[in-house]
Amino acid sequence: MARPQHFGWFLSRGFGPQGWGRADWDWGYDWRRPDLYQQSVRELEQAGLDLVIIEDALSAGNPSTLDLRVRGAYGAPKHDPVALTPYLLDATEHIGIVPTVNVGSYLPYVAARQFASLHHLSDSRVGINVVTDVGSARHLGQEPLDHDAAYDRADDWMRGIRELWHSWHEGALVQDPASGRFADAAHIEAVSHRGTHHAFEGPLNAVPFDADDPLIVSPGGSPRGLGFAGAQSDVQLALARLDIESLRTYRQKVRKAAAVHGREDLIRTLFVLKPRLVASAEEADRIVAASAHPTEADLAVIAHAWSSDAETDLTALELDAPLDPGVFGDHVSRGTISGLRGRHLEDPDASLRNILSQHARLGRLADRSGLVGTAEELADFLEEAGEEAHTDGFIFSGDLHPVTVHRMLDDLVPVLRRRGILRREYAEGGVTANLRDF
Repeated sequence: MARPQHFGWFLSRGFGPQGWGRADWDWGYDWRRPDLYQQSVRELEQAGLDLVIIEDALSAGNPSTLDLRVRGAYGAPKHDPVALTPYLLDATEHIGIVPTVNVGSYLPYVAARQFASLHHLSDSRVGINVVTDVGSARHLGQEPLDHDAAYDRADDWMRGIRELWHSWHEGALVQDPASGRFADAAHIEAVSHRGTHHAFEGPLNAVPFDADDPLIVSPGGSPRGLGFAGAQSDVQLALARLDIESLRTYRQKVRKAAAVHGREDLIRTLFVLKPRLVASAEEADRIVAASAHPTEADLAVIAHAWSSDAETDLTALELDAPLDPGVFGDHVSRGTISGLRGRHLEDPDASLRNILSQHARLGRLADRSGLVGTAEELADFLEEAGEEAHTDGFIFSGDLHPVTVHRMLDDLVPVLRRRGILRREYAEGGVTANLRDF
């Protein structure tokens, strides 16, 4: 049997229009209602996935990029993923639900109390995808921070939240009708947090957890982002080239960052991938061949999508000129810029045309040049990654729509289970227990 791995789903458009721009839209689901998401998440739980991470961005964009973000619903509209979370938890029994939270938008005490409540209500199945986006500062009445300072604030935020979560020590919860005592204040720590970005008093008025803390997920591959993950995260949401050496190297970097805090065996690195699965190798070959020569219309679609993600209008730039790093403001994450540049990351003279073209061209799973192939071919890759790169697992990326879920998983799940790569049963104890049971 192959090495078992963990799998999750990244709801890449967040709590927004699922299926927009595709024929799937004509299934008639209302993306503003919970039914669409509940049906989809039940299917993911049936498939044995460990968690669902809900993307979010607070901002609809600045005035110069607003139209780029709303025209194709790439960046807006969307609702708050924390508000969707209880509906997904109510529809399921085992899978973890992890909404994205920008640390600038929640006071530590409020976040600690809200997620403590959700964790109790869900039998320890909730988490927080902690992001440090500073582009939304103007919506929150805040001054924007630079990249590393934003992570400093996130570290301070997490330390404060954990102090509150653990302010009720062993023995605090008595619940003894005979003595008439529910709790003992002698075992409750007052908490007086004085950090570089947050100062507040405790303790939290929520009771302690029976199991682990809420799961902490973080993205970000910069040195500072990996430092945050090493200190704070249970899951590092990773973007890397999907070749064995890159996967191995990235996972080792995450574990090294966690080892500084004695946590190398507690963190899981899950790599994001978006395969295009088809019925036959012949069909995959046809799709890849057709993508080899992208038209300017194809490049315009890609430029539009990346313009939304980066809040930078790439559509107005000269295609055959080098992409000037100066076009990106401080609010654009290094990970977003690196993802855009891709294999041209180290080439300052790469033209925008060449940078966009790499995102249009597809490759075959069979020869490891891309992610187009059959379920068996994807299973071959995942098995190889587990055996050769010791990967902890992968996160499938897509909208949370039944058509998307079935298109991705219908043929894949039986193959992965037959090989022993995908779980058949969940562990006891919630989402963190699931992620640490192998």
